[in-house]
Amino acid sequence: MKPLRLLPWLGVWLLAMVALLATPAMAQSTSSESANADGAAASEAAAPTSYQALADLLENEQSRQELIEMLRNQASSLPGGVASSPEAAAQGSDIAPEDVSLPRQLAELTSSVVSDVGGQFEQVVGLVGDLFAGQEEDSVFDMAAFTSAAINLGIVIVATFVIFVLFRRIAKPLFTKISGWSLNGHNLNPVLRLIVCVAIAAVIDVLLVSLSYVGGNLVATFAVGETGELSTRASLFLNAFLIIELLKAGVRMLFSSRYEGLRLLPISAQEASYWNRWLARLLGMVGYGLMVVVPLVNFYLAASLGQALGTLIMLLAFIYAMVVVLKNRKRLRDNLNEMAAKTTLTASRVSLQLFARTWHLFALLYFLIVFVLTLTRPGDALPFVLFATLKSLGAIVVGLLVSAFLTQTIGRRIKLSDDLRRKLPLLEKRLNSYVPNALRVLRTIILIVVIMVVLNAWGAFDLAAWYASEGGANLIGNLSSVTVILIVSLAVWLGLASLIEHKLNPETGYGEPSARAKTLLSLFRNALAIAMVMITGMIVLSEIGINIGPLIAGAGVLGLAIGFGAQKLVQDVITGVFIQVENAMNTGDVVTVGGITGTAERLSIRSVGIRDLSGTYHIVPFSSVDTVSNYMREFGNHVGEYGIAYRESIDDAIEQLKVAFEDLKASEEHGPKLLEDLTVAGVVALADSSVNIRVVIKTTPGDQWSVGRAYNRFVKMRFDEAGIEIPFPHTTLYFGENKDGSAPPANVRVIDSIAEEKGAKPTHPADPEGEQVPASHQDVQQTSDTDHIKPDHDDVDAPEGR
Repeated sequence: MKPLRLLPWLGVWLLAMVALLATPAMAQSTSSESANADGAAASEAAAPTSYQALADLLENEQSRQELIEMLRNQASSLPGGVASSPEAAAQGSDIAPEDVSLPRQLAELTSSVVSDVGGQFEQVVGLVGDLFAGQEEDSVFDMAAFTSAAINLGIVIVATFVIFVLFRRIAKPLFTKISGWSLNGHNLNPVLRLIVCVAIAAVIDVLLVSLSYVGGNLVATFAVGETGELSTRASLFLNAFLIIELLKAGVRMLFSSRYEGLRLLPISAQEASYWNRWLARLLGMVGYGLMVVVPLVNFYLAASLGQALGTLIMLLAFIYAMVVVLKNRKRLRDNLNEMAAKTTLTASRVSLQLFARTWHLFALLYFLIVFVLTLTRPGDALPFVLFATLKSLGAIVVGLLVSAFLTQTIGRRIKLSDDLRRKLPLLEKRLNSYVPNALRVLRTIILIVVIMVVLNAWGAFDLAAWYASEGGANLIGNLSSVTVILIVSLAVWLGLASLIEHKLNPETGYGEPSARAKTLLSLFRNALAIAMVMITGMIVLSEIGINIGPLIAGAGVLGLAIGFGAQKLVQDVITGVFIQVENAMNTGDVVTVGGITGTAERLSIRSVGIRDLSGTYHIVPFSSVDTVSNYMREFGNHVGEYGIAYRESIDDAIEQLKVAFEDLKASEEHGPKLLEDLTVAGVVALADSSVNIRVVIKTTPGDQWSVGRAYNRFVKMRFDEAGIEIPFPHTTLYFGENKDGSAPPANVRVIDSIAEEKGAKPTHPADPEGEQVPASHQDVQQTSDTDHIKPDHDDVDAPEGR
């Protein structure tokens, strides 16, 4: 057996030894009951006389005052409680009670607690010594009465636990069935199903404990001792059994180890079994010790001995709890970190990670508070701690269940119908972006409420008085109003934003919206968002008690100052408004604005974002815009000028241009983009080396550039087929001239071998076979001189006499 598990058994052994010490006293009290009964008659006869004397004493003012002073003196001489008040801390000094510092009060409290424990220990030693001395000299130990009392109490204890175990065995299939429905049911939400199943199992568990309690009473009344009478010892145990087993039933709701579907906390079965056993041992040791053994010792031995025994029990429980908490600090920290890693919400993850690092500090603080309250308030410490713990656990469990229910209900991803998602594609995304924030707010509210309830349970905060006060009522009312305002504002925003989205969606039955509609609706949505935020903010500030009149006046003055100081900004806004009203440009248009040509990608009330052909993104404020050139209005024109050589026929060239247009019209890609037939403007220029012919092609807006590129391709192809020359730059060689003005001869020849290498067939005008000379060689001077046809010297001969 591990050393840690020996501690509760050590406490049980000490309780048994104390019970053995108390049993002779119980036997003595049993043997002296007859003597006490004989004196009872005499006491009853003298009672009227004593009452009359007390009445006469109280009627006399002087004697009444003396009695009051005597009682006060007796009260001051009795061992008091812990001097933890400022008045007690200020005794023996010149400091006023209200000026006593907190450290001094804590020092007085610590000193009093230590003195009280030391005094209790001395009293226990003296009482135990007197007990054994009295047993040896004056008392008469009745072994038969001791044996009978111990056997009767043992029979009641064994019978009660046997009945309880039998009832649990009988109800085991029912618990199994309820757990299976909780895990595999399909009728309710999983969290609701878990709560319902745990509630049903708790009712059954309470019923089993109650039936066992009744069975124990029946055994103690009719099968043990004298028939028809319930002894005080059996009654103490049965009451303790009822309370402790009900508390264990509550623990089983949280840490059910055998039934997976009846466990409220999301932990493994092994962890649940460990903590269930630990809490059961702690409850058994503290509960039966304080509710059975201590009252017996108080009644049959001495109240101081019972108080010391209660302090010892709480000390053992405190040490046991500290050892368990410190031993499991790392394991529970790792489990909490694993839970935090699985959490999707950032706030929950950070909270769990923070709690994983500090949970043992809270646990140690709790057990320390319980131990100190037991020492400082021994009379009502146990009920106070019990009810405060139950309230705290109830508040925490309810908060966890509500948070889990909200997560299961609204924390999952919202899925809209296919038809609604088709009409409003952004609504689902928008709702799913709002849900985590709403869940964080609700969890924060739940956390605050749980903390307030826990503080109220331990007396650190009076929740009912705060709520009844004016400040608490106003705060709750303001929070409720703000919540309603925010919900209404969010609903209005969702409705209007969805309406705008519905108008912009081409699948809603109204067709593709125009670019102007897209731009204006987008601007309206942005303006609506700003207006909703400002109006909602003003209303919320007004609800929480802030006067918004000065804010509005200050905003007006600030706006006026901004208007004077930021004239460019005002000009931007005003120009942007007129540009939108006049429909000068929209998102997606190809425009020239401020000397920059490109596609308008973003259009606001102050500026326009333009992406040029090289991909550079420009932001042009409207204050710098003098002219807006929009290439996307109604139609576009491709204006092309095509030059031909002077020797070519203009009519033939125009005919080929029309043929090229027919080719363009027959194209599947560009034919639908043509709005009208080709317009031939005619010859627009007689240039230096070409005759320029202009044509105009009317296209759909934005397609004039692609249509122009395709038409240029067809024109080149048709001109090549028709042999129409498109002029290109030529080079003229000048060889100079003599003094008499005659030019030196420059004989040019065509080398047949070079022409053959280039793939050209050498022909000459004087070819005996009569073949025609190619056009590219028509300007070349030909000669029949063999010296030039097959030269064996320089290509250019120097003239004679030069």
